Amino acid sequence: KIIFEKDLGEDLMNDEVVDIQGNIISPGFIDLQLNGCGGVLFNDDISLETLKIMNDTNKKYGCTSFLPTLITSPDEKIENALKLMKSLHNREEFGVLGLHIEGPYISVGKKGIHRPEYIRVLSDKIINEISEAGKDIVKIITIAPENAHINHLKEIQKAGINISIGHTDATYDQCNEKKEYFNHATHLYNAMRGLESREPGVLGFILDSSNIYCGIIPDGLHVHYSSISIAKKLLGDKLYMVTDAASPAGTNMTEFMFEGNLVYHKDGKCVDANGTLGGSALVMIDGVKNLIQGAKFSYEEALKMATSYPAKAIQVDSRYGHIKPGYIADLTYFDENFKVKGTISKGILERY
Repeated sequence: KIIFEKDLGEDLMNDEVVDIQGNIISPGFIDLQLNGCGGVLFNDDISLETLKIMNDTNKKYGCTSFLPTLITSPDEKIENALKLMKSLHNREEFGVLGLHIEGPYISVGKKGIHRPEYIRVLSDKIINEISEAGKDIVKIITIAPENAHINHLKEIQKAGINISIGHTDATYDQCNEKKEYFNHATHLYNAMRGLESREPGVLGFILDSSNIYCGIIPDGLHVHYSSISIAKKLLGDKLYMVTDAASPAGTNMTEFMFEGNLVYHKDGKCVDANGTLGGSALVMIDGVKNLIQGAKFSYEEALKMATSYPAKAIQVDSRYGHIKPGYIADLTYFDENFKVKGTISKGILERY
């Protein structure tokens, strides 16, 4: 944990002093939507080894905590992911704060790269398993409100799990009918009905709400930087950045399989044969850079969007997202070119 220098004991006073040589230091970045990176994909291999590779890759780019994200898939994979998380009592040592279950409870009309044959209303059994796992295991579940059963939403909410609007073609009214259950939105602007003059849609509902935390992908490909700026003016500290990254992030991969779909990666863009975006190759430090250079945000605001805002969004801001005494010792420092020079994860420094 982080402690004041005056509170150091003799045993710690003799430890290494790290001179960051004028570089910028920040709390470790927190990514609430990460499908994979470092050549691996959580959907493909739901295992501790996958999580370790994701964590090791993340740290090179300043990210010390994440939600491994399971996209639309059969029940078996959801159950395997829940089982894995329950078995890892020390999961935070690997940077894992819990699961983000993104689908299959979504809309075929806004499926993106998700396979339509797997999109469905989840069974009562699976909803029960997710709810019983609780908020320590599942941090976010993405659901399309137009397909959502009220009893399912109530059960998930009672378990303390954050319910996110996403991959949805709902109208404003359909969202509004179930507004008390949703407190998050998945990759704002993407895979959701937009704002129009006579139909405010999902986007209009979100921007008109005061209690919805929103992830946004600042890779310059998913969302125009001006759109990010507009959202920031309306949402303030409820807008945080995510990568929505897949296998190629942190690698030189040119193609990969994403839950049965062949996706091509070139110049940072991940698309299938039809040109549909399939995740991203974004890493957190580049997202911070893009918010500063592309969206013209201040360093302070961009860093908050990668640290304290996502921590607050999933209710871990009493331990993560700040450089304060008593907080988990997760930090990263980088130079003026946004090259990460070192990352401290759970008090352990790795230089790059």
